[in-house]
Amino acid sequence: MKFNKYIATGLLVATAAGFTSCSSDFLDEKLTTDYSTQYFETPEGIQALTLSLYGHIRWIGGYESQGYNQMMAGTDEWTIGTDMANEMWLTYDVRMAPTFVTVNGNTGTAANVWDEVYYGIASANTIIAKADKISDEAIRNSCLAQAYFLRGFNFYILTSQFGHCVLQTEPASGVVRTFELTTPQQCWEQVIADFRKAYELFDGENNTLAGKPVSWTKATAAHFLAKALLFAASERNDDWNSGVKQAYLQEALEAANYAISARSLENDVVDLYGDWSGVNCDIEKSNEILMVAAQDDNFTGRTAARNPGAFFNPQFSNFANTTLGSMRGCITGGKDFQRFRPTEYTLSAFDNVNDARLWKSFATVYGTAVEYAGNAHTGAVHIGDPSVVFIINKKDEHAYDKFTFGAARYQTESNFVDEKGRLPEAARKQKRNGESTFSGKANQPILNSWILYKNGQYVGDDFGNLQEGDYGAHGSNMFPGVIKHTCGYLNAFAGDNGARDLILARLGETYLVRAEVKVRLNDYAGAKSDIDALRRRGAWHSGENRSYFVDGCYAAANTNSTVTGKDANVKANDGWNLGMNTYYLSNPGLEVSYASTENEMTSWTWEKLPAEDEAILAKLGVSGQFERALHFILNEHTRELVGEMVRWEHLSRTKTIGTRAVKLNSDIKFFDASKHYVRPIPQAFLDNLQNGDGSNLSDEDKKAWQNPGY
Repeated sequence: MKFNKYIATGLLVATAAGFTSCSSDFLDEKLTTDYSTQYFETPEGIQALTLSLYGHIRWIGGYESQGYNQMMAGTDEWTIGTDMANEMWLTYDVRMAPTFVTVNGNTGTAANVWDEVYYGIASANTIIAKADKISDEAIRNSCLAQAYFLRGFNFYILTSQFGHCVLQTEPASGVVRTFELTTPQQCWEQVIADFRKAYELFDGENNTLAGKPVSWTKATAAHFLAKALLFAASERNDDWNSGVKQAYLQEALEAANYAISARSLENDVVDLYGDWSGVNCDIEKSNEILMVAAQDDNFTGRTAARNPGAFFNPQFSNFANTTLGSMRGCITGGKDFQRFRPTEYTLSAFDNVNDARLWKSFATVYGTAVEYAGNAHTGAVHIGDPSVVFIINKKDEHAYDKFTFGAARYQTESNFVDEKGRLPEAARKQKRNGESTFSGKANQPILNSWILYKNGQYVGDDFGNLQEGDYGAHGSNMFPGVIKHTCGYLNAFAGDNGARDLILARLGETYLVRAEVKVRLNDYAGAKSDIDALRRRGAWHSGENRSYFVDGCYAAANTNSTVTGKDANVKANDGWNLGMNTYYLSNPGLEVSYASTENEMTSWTWEKLPAEDEAILAKLGVSGQFERALHFILNEHTRELVGEMVRWEHLSRTKTIGTRAVKLNSDIKFFDASKHYVRPIPQAFLDNLQNGDGSNLSDEDKKAWQNPGY
């Protein structure tokens, strides 16, 4: 029940009506064929147009130059890999401007997103305008609910990103160039009104128009209503929200209560994003998932989409090319685009002994895909031997200080060996619930080795294709990557396009939204209960093998003809994806255990937070009950939602980019708190605006539209 089967017809209808994506005249709805919009006054027509709304949202992660930069870059979690195409999003340099200076076709611009969302708003406006022509109440309300939701979602993106936007709420006639200047308050009121209307109109969890779990429901609307109300009540809107803050928070609490009562968390995060085995597999049907950008295995035309998993991969083909041969594709879960490298903060925020989410979110071992003669340090390296190892240790751990780490291709003096055989046995012998079996190979050499801390210093950005130089020089291409989006089912062995749904909202975030709402309402006990629901789920569970690892590569690749059609590719997949992690190697003094860590994960208090959090808050200089609680919740956002495309909005609404990101991310050199909490309004839009008499806007008028500082 995926994109092509359910949504393509709706896309054709929208296209026939002349709704164009990425148009400079983004509100142009002029008919370009004889297909009349009267068709949308029929039950079949309005449902087809409603179905097309689901295809609209695929731009967020499905195209190289749109979406993901605005959602994740410029925060405390991610720094630059070695690809500099979107550097301005990560550093806030001078190219973050009304007119972007692009590096290449991969560079995302603010205009990409601004233009794209109005395409969906136009379709939603048509549905809302035509719905009163539909006599069937169930169809009418269902289509209206989805149209109000999608319009609210798009206005949410615009308002959260740009601060204010054009509030076009009726179908446009021709090219519209005259609009009323809006305020953030007006825009948030529109977002909230649309989500309220959707929440009211949805028939519980019963919507099946796009198939489950793709279809939006009352819980989806409730989740985003709670987020919008919290955003409006947060620090970025303190210049106008004092009169509505308490009411908004109370309403947000009620909306979040509904979503959490209507849906349920998975028992383990592996069942949410780890064990993806192919198109429409069980984890894509999770009851926890509230909204996705749907994908499937049709890779042609508008249904093709870039695989977001590739954005988080290190550059295997560069630093580890000796063990990959010429391959950089399917076996790694997508090409190694190295867009996002985790910061020291991101990897150190976890309790690396008790919090299983670290080991289930990041890949820490890769094997050898081709036979390799090796070097004086390693000797021969065979298919299936561990070849790339990431040790995520703590700052006060010194067991490996004597070794030199690095990528064999660049740091030829690297000499790390697994002295005590703490690496698990390879060849996918680890089982999820079973004995942790070890290699038993004392002093096993590793060709490419990485460590987070050495001699008490952060060294995680010291490895790979390093180039000395000032700002702008490429840095490390060797780092552990997030596996939440990895997809072994691609359009070709070294393909760009993926088949995995991109999760845009899930109940884990709803719990954290509700926890923050409760803190703001002074219910700290209730907030702890919500946080602990996630921390308990994120712990190791009784009988669990802590050496086991799974992602969306191995099983999915083995059902894909681009892999199974070639014996060499099957062997490469077997050799590269070893199904294990470096848990015991990263915790060298820890005895093998199968005990639950749920108690350890929930034993904190507001007065004494976990050690990782106390260290982060001390670095930030945070004090006071509310500030400590807020930043603890933001840390928990990282542990639960890292890589899930929601980080920037949360730091923006709480106005903590300056507090957190600048102090925790060394690449953020140019952040300016006077302007960078919102994005620049695209200059092309401003230049096309006209007054009511048809004259162009003056420079002063354009300045009134533009956000301060740009």
